[in-house]
Amino acid sequence: MQATTIKEVISFLNQIIEENKEIPSTMGYFAALYHKVTCKVKEGIDNGFFDDNPRMEKLDVIFANRYLKAYTEFKNGTQPSTSWQIAFEKADSYWLIVLQHLLLGMNAHINLDLGIAAAEVMKGKDINDLHDDFNKINEILSELVHDVEKELSLIWTFLAKIIKVTEKFDTILIDFSMKLARDGAWKYAKLLASSPKTDWPTLIKERDVKVTKKAEIVINPGFLIRLLFKIIRLEETGTIKTRIEILEKD
Repeated sequence: MQATTIKEVISFLNQIIEENKEIPSTMGYFAALYHKVTCKVKEGIDNGFFDDNPRMEKLDVIFANRYLKAYTEFKNGTQPSTSWQIAFEKADSYWLIVLQHLLLGMNAHINLDLGIAAAEVMKGKDINDLHDDFNKINEILSELVHDVEKELSLIWTFLAKIIKVTEKFDTILIDFSMKLARDGAWKYAKLLASSPKTDWPTLIKERDVKVTKKAEIVINPGFLIRLLFKIIRLEETGTIKTRIEILEKD
């Protein structure tokens, strides 16, 4: 399951979504969100949004293939990167809420995979030339924050009331998945780009250890937050399949 075009990425993501609706498995949550992001990136490429649109498609494919490879490895019983392994293993955890499942996938894919993909697409070139387009991805993700909030509000209905009186939920999504994670990914991409390719396996392994520690924080955020999440989990509505369908809505 490796794509060569962004259309193939979208097709593979559709397969994963449908597969996890049938199982059913919470692994479909991240796939549904990722599908939406990829469609937005494709729309940007088609409309000439990026400085170098062919390069952005190449980056998107390299980036997506790391997720597709990790997913396939896990399903085949072969261990992917540790940060993806823990995200996939927790798919069977009853007490994790939808947001935690999404954050675990975003953690592995943004904090680990994105920097690698950026360095790979700019191999032999000045990685700083990619910076503007890298930042434009943030604009696309920012536009999706409201959509994600709306969808999660359909799963946990009390969330809609919270959003009206606080911006904390916005902060969780933006700080974790975009600002902090993507800033870190860019620094990591620059580190890889400035290092000999022979050092990459070691640098990737070291990074994977750090990213896995971030996953542990998502899973075990402390007693009070964990208690709040348990309350949310008991109030989440629908089946796994219907939640995936909500997350994949345009």
